[in-house]
Amino acid sequence: MPALEADARRMRWRLLALGALAALLIGLAAAWAWSPLKTWLDIGLVVGALQRLGQAAGPLAAVAGFALAVAAAVPLVFLTLVTIVAFGPWTGLACALPGALIGASISYGLGAALGREAVERLGGARVNALSRQLARRGVLAIVVVRLTPVAPFAIVNMAAGASHIRLRDLLLGTAIGMAPSTVVMMLFVDRIIAGLRQPGQFGLALAALTLALLAAGGWFVRRCLRQPG
Repeated sequence: MPALEADARRMRWRLLALGALAALLIGLAAAWAWSPLKTWLDIGLVVGALQRLGQAAGPLAAVAGFALAVAAAVPLVFLTLVTIVAFGPWTGLACALPGALIGASISYGLGAALGREAVERLGGARVNALSRQLARRGVLAIVVVRLTPVAPFAIVNMAAGASHIRLRDLLLGTAIGMAPSTVVMMLFVDRIIAGLRQPGQFGLALAALTLALLAAGGWFVRRCLRQPG
């Protein structure tokens, strides 16, 4: 049937486009961490740029810049930290949280547009069952992923868009999952920056905490997925 074959080809091209976009975002995330692009993420440089942007165009421009940056796989924790440094704890929070939610919506929309129908039709029963199982725990699943940085922020959002997870659950889970780390940054921003610039015991403690959260989050996700919805 020509119509069915054309439809299947269209779905496959959507999956290929989704995979290419995911590869691009993973490459960007790696580049921000290990390539010469890392020099662009100097704390002083980014703080100064944010302050100039806020003074020239107002807080809404800072929110828009934050959203575009997280959608381009710039690390969420880094952006939140420098935004708090640039604008102060409360104004920084008022810029970072909506910026993160808007950026999450952008990535989610790309995943939904490119991948959801293709995943449903071509993913098979097992993939669709897993997608629905995650959707039943939508908010909880997103909270756990936000607390345990198992993948770049933009990739998680795009994968959620291609799954059965609702946008509302993604945004609520993101807001809840961001809260603990954001509060810690607001309270200890000076010590965190000092630890990043001159790693010592505090930096080692942060690294150990991150590893512990990753291990706990991985165990929790596996436990949730084994249980019936």
